[in-house]
Amino acid sequence: MTDTARQTEVWLRGALPGVDPMLMPVAHALLQAKEDVEHLAEKVSSEHVWTKPGGAASIGFHVRHAGGVVDRLFTYARGDALSADQKAALRAEGAPADPPPGFDEIVADACASIDRALEQVRRTPRESLIDARGVGRAGLPSTVLGLMAHAAEHATRHVGQAMTTAKILEGLRDQASGIRAVQAIRPAP
Repeated sequence: MTDTARQTEVWLRGALPGVDPMLMPVAHALLQAKEDVEHLAEKVSSEHVWTKPGGAASIGFHVRHAGGVVDRLFTYARGDALSADQKAALRAEGAPADPPPGFDEIVADACASIDRALEQVRRTPRESLIDARGVGRAGLPSTVLGLMAHAAEHATRHVGQAMTTAKILEGLRDQASGIRAVQAIRPAP
């Protein structure tokens, strides 16, 4: 993708082939989240993936959660219950594991989840958008469209938080490098 195309947000690039216009905002948001995660993967250093600056959630958590929430909410949108594997993945999102997965693996998993969701968006008939769907064990009320829209919004929010955390960590690293550089050129007292 060219830098110019990357600078233009997905929703400003026009319609996506095979996507119903009623679901275009969902598809645009999902695709934007995917592109942002892929761009983030090019920039985040391995030592920053699980760092929690000031106690904030880590980049690894945000990207894992973005992919996980898309997977879970699109499962509910199909009218299915979560599998044991999905529940285990939810419990593991915030912990880096031992050994921790590489950021490339986390990004690949999130992007695969988004790709599956985009395929589901393409296959979802307009007539089903207001079909009732239950969420969680309590079966809280939602609709197919409500679940898809919230999944896209929630993923976008967490990807944005990952991007912000990456910028903070990069700034802290640059600040520390600048301090070390200044200390190196100062004469000893």
